[in-house]
Amino acid sequence: MYGVSGTGSDVGEEWGVRAARSRALGVLRVRGRALGLAVLPAAVAVVLYAGGVTGHFTGSGWDAARWVVTVLAVVVLLAATAVALVVARARPAATPTVELSEAAAPDLYRLVRDLADRLEVPAPAGIALTPDCDSWLEDRTHRAHGDRRARGDHRARRTWSGDGAEEGAPVLVIGSPFLWWMRVGELRAVLAPVVAGTGPAAHPDIAAARRFVRGLDAAVAVPRTPGLDPVRRLGAHGVGQVARVLLRACRGHAAEMERGVAVAGSERAQAVDYGVRIVAQEQVGLAYAGWDRLLTRVALPAWRMGRWPSRLDAGVVSALTELSRRDRLADGFSSRLGERPACDLLEEPGAVDEATSLLAARLFHGGPAEPGPDWSPVEWSEYPEEVVDRKWRTDAARLHQVLDGLGVAGAPADASSAADGPTLTRVIAHLSSEPRKPTDTHDDPPLPADDDSDHPLSADDDSGHTLPADDDHEEPVHPAAEALAGALSALLSREEAAREARVAATDLNAEAAAGSADKDDRSGSAAPVAVSGPDGPLPLFPLQPPRSGRDLLADHVTAMVCCAAVDTAAAAPGLDWLDGPALLVGGERAVDLGPRVLALVEDGDPEPLRVWLARTGVRAEKPVRLV
Repeated sequence: MYGVSGTGSDVGEEWGVRAARSRALGVLRVRGRALGLAVLPAAVAVVLYAGGVTGHFTGSGWDAARWVVTVLAVVVLLAATAVALVVARARPAATPTVELSEAAAPDLYRLVRDLADRLEVPAPAGIALTPDCDSWLEDRTHRAHGDRRARGDHRARRTWSGDGAEEGAPVLVIGSPFLWWMRVGELRAVLAPVVAGTGPAAHPDIAAARRFVRGLDAAVAVPRTPGLDPVRRLGAHGVGQVARVLLRACRGHAAEMERGVAVAGSERAQAVDYGVRIVAQEQVGLAYAGWDRLLTRVALPAWRMGRWPSRLDAGVVSALTELSRRDRLADGFSSRLGERPACDLLEEPGAVDEATSLLAARLFHGGPAEPGPDWSPVEWSEYPEEVVDRKWRTDAARLHQVLDGLGVAGAPADASSAADGPTLTRVIAHLSSEPRKPTDTHDDPPLPADDDSDHPLSADDDSGHTLPADDDHEEPVHPAAEALAGALSALLSREEAAREARVAATDLNAEAAAGSADKDDRSGSAAPVAVSGPDGPLPLFPLQPPRSGRDLLADHVTAMVCCAAVDTAAAAPGLDWLDGPALLVGGERAVDLGPRVLALVEDGDPEPLRVWLARTGVRAEKPVRLV
């Protein structure tokens, strides 16, 4: 995989290509030296046998030397052959993508073909989309990639036949958010330096060097292949060590080769839409910011609920439009929306968006490859009711399940209208006990009155949760919160293990069904999109690290508060395009709830939350509806 960031003149005369070719020859020299070392014992053995035949090397000593060298030559040649076979057969890494046939995006293929003609470079062999804000060229000429395409839906992988495309050319991978946010002219300007990279990629020396490096990189990962018996795993470790040595030897040349290719693409693309590219690069940064927030704040809560938003790329337009409205630095960007969006280059934008949305869920969350009872799509119009409200009520039900397990009473004895059932009063009463200081076994003198150790919590981190002020200071222990957080963490771990087991079973069933479908396929219709990528566990790029028990507890208490607000105070679940699930009170988003919940969870102080409940009219003593 290699990207190019810029590009104009004859490729053979560009400095970047000459530098890249020189470095490619350096990589190939490493390969040649390795081959020379492998055949050296055999060459010595041939010399010794030739000397014996001509009468120059005679005697028992020379006979013993011939046997020793012959055995060594055979062992080395067998080992070298094994390494060469593993390097040649190992599957290079390939990014999971949604591949577009020309029938699915004729205008996009035409745009790329015209761009290649203007740049005087070979056209890419095909186009694929990735759910990320990046674009690059990816070589998929390895036999393993061909085998994977043969096992999949060949109808969806029809690429160009003629019209400038060359056999063995790389595939153009485009970030799907670019198609929905960028205008057609901006997309062409952004793709110009990337498409320009097909020229250097077609050079025989550069192509051979890249194949060698990719093969070595794939061979390093062979020992981690599941299902190897002990003998084969031992051999794979040996091959992996040899591949690492060769990679270290050619690493510098390979890096400089790719730098030269990037320079060549930059030189060649300078004459194509240079002014538009400057504006388009601003849109790249904006798209990345909006896409990141859409995934982490909006999509992730849905994925955790077993739902995947089926229009993520369309959602990024709404998110970026909202960002443009809020951020004065983005003024004027929304006026671009009157121009033709790049997604108009697709025949069925909705189908492509759905495929990339499902792939994003697999890459970033590890969801199943196909929809199912526990993994269903959701439209944006259904998001507040199907995701936000359902998430709150599921979390609230889990919170009360844990409280039941801990033997917590349904309501305090002195409640004015105590009622059986899941009430917010029950949660507040359980967490309102005073924290206790940890027992100090040292006879340290008392601290001065103005010392800040009485305030162990300080500034918020990026997630909005308070952090310890100093590692040397011990926080107060809140027994009720600690027990509740631990029980919640354990329950969620069990639920996650069960979910992963279901996902694994679903993937196995999907693979079996795909194999049967390939055997029974007799139709000739063209499918618009198909997903491809390396075998192995997903997610490849998890969005968030595991959450702490206190974070989980705060989320569940917040969910309980939101359920009570919806059921007793005419509040409503909502969707904020930049911040995800939101509680709407009187049509306005409630932004001051988080710190009040943290005061209850962290400090056992219910007063800030009670003030908020009284102000918004929430009846904490009323039972709420759970799933």
